[in-house]
Amino acid sequence: MSKRYRLLMLTTLIISGCSMCYELIISAVSSYLLGNSTLQYSITIGLYMASLGLGSYISKYFNKKLFNIFVLIELGIGIVGGLSSLVLFLANVYVSNYAVVMYLEIIIIGTFAGAEIPVMTRIIEEDEKNLKVTLSSIFSFDYIGGLIGSVAFPLILLPKLGYFATSFLCGFLNILCSLLIMFKYGERVHHIKKFRVAAGVLAVFMVLGMVFSDNISKGIEGGLYRDTVILTEQTKYQKVVMTKHRDDVRLYIDGNCQFSTADEYRYHEALVHVPMAEERVIAGKDAENVLILGGGDGLAAREVLKYDDVKKIDLVDLDSEMTRICSENPQVTSINKNSLKSEKLTIHNEDGYEYLENCKEQYDLIIIDLPDPNSEVLNKLYSNVFYRMVSNCLAERGVFVCQSTSPYYAKNAFWCINKTIKSEGFHALAYHNQVPAFGDWGYNMGSNQELTENLSFEGIETKYLTSENVKTLFAFGKDEVPADLSKIEINRLTKPVLMQYYNDAVDKWN
Repeated sequence: MSKRYRLLMLTTLIISGCSMCYELIISAVSSYLLGNSTLQYSITIGLYMASLGLGSYISKYFNKKLFNIFVLIELGIGIVGGLSSLVLFLANVYVSNYAVVMYLEIIIIGTFAGAEIPVMTRIIEEDEKNLKVTLSSIFSFDYIGGLIGSVAFPLILLPKLGYFATSFLCGFLNILCSLLIMFKYGERVHHIKKFRVAAGVLAVFMVLGMVFSDNISKGIEGGLYRDTVILTEQTKYQKVVMTKHRDDVRLYIDGNCQFSTADEYRYHEALVHVPMAEERVIAGKDAENVLILGGGDGLAAREVLKYDDVKKIDLVDLDSEMTRICSENPQVTSINKNSLKSEKLTIHNEDGYEYLENCKEQYDLIIIDLPDPNSEVLNKLYSNVFYRMVSNCLAERGVFVCQSTSPYYAKNAFWCINKTIKSEGFHALAYHNQVPAFGDWGYNMGSNQELTENLSFEGIETKYLTSENVKTLFAFGKDEVPADLSKIEINRLTKPVLMQYYNDAVDKWN
């Protein structure tokens, strides 16, 4: 291929990389807003591939002014892709049917991208007359660009720039490609002055979008969160947002509320002190060696540190930015009592699954304080294999507890967790309480020993739990238990039914 068309090859690489980023942005934003990441990514991939075919088919009707059409494709992808994140977040706030907007974005971007290669091929073939070389060159650059985009998005673009700046940047790159084409092949672009003005205006718009992306983010989040947003950070793994209304501070991860200071003590007291009291009955003493999986906010650690006999706490949270925020932010440290800086506590910023795989310790108490199982990554942390690894790290007379979502709103998911724990040979005991910010919330304990409902919290400072009301935690209403528990399946690593139970419940109540 002659040097004349090398710039077109470069634009192919850029376009392909940007198109891949757009599809990943759409999938990630939709997973963030709607949950069920498997569904969102599957729909995006399938619809995008079909749209590529549609664009390729439509391209056969383009017979004249192919450079103009190519420039229009670049501008079209740049506009729709550059605005993709903003449009999706606005649709979630103001449009009743978010899915329609999502599908339209995928189809438009995919159709433009599908038309690009056939149009470019015909442009080059007008001069080169070597279809074999032309196609091999174009597809090579196209596939390499896709790889670059798919790697750059999760590792660099999203953690460093966030959704809005990333989409504006990709939009700018597409529009820049159109400007380069007009610069290099201007004699073959009709009405070039109008195209240059349009592309220049759009390029400036995309740059302004990047510059003011933080302001846009704050404005959008004002519609997503009812209270004033006082902190927002996109980490490598998740979006962390903190809001405040009067004295109520709330922390959100990927749009899901993790705690409200108005009532978080109800959740954390039930999560920590019930299994602690159980351990006191089983072992005849308080736990000394404690493992917390999740709990990067330090609130579960705060409750554990109320026990003087505790000698060591290992806290495992994947996100180092999360534990940094909750170690340094005064809004959080005033709530967790600086628990993350305790000399007894060691933070391990690694995956909880991998930590258990390599664990050589034996813990008296294991507290599993993880987000709900709404994705494949989280689902495996509620699987039978995961609880098998918990067993390997649990002392013979030890106890573990797992937050288990709501037995009222997601009862199939709740009892699936209970049944999965039992499938690994544990004695399991379910309990729940009312946490106003979340509603009826549930937990499951497991141990190699028999568990009891007769517990005491003597000598422990609590705001909610008493030795009297603890008995009510183990009682469930008829509407909190499936009519036929035998139909609830075990959540296996190879068959993640729990995620489906959970997503079915989300669909039911939304």
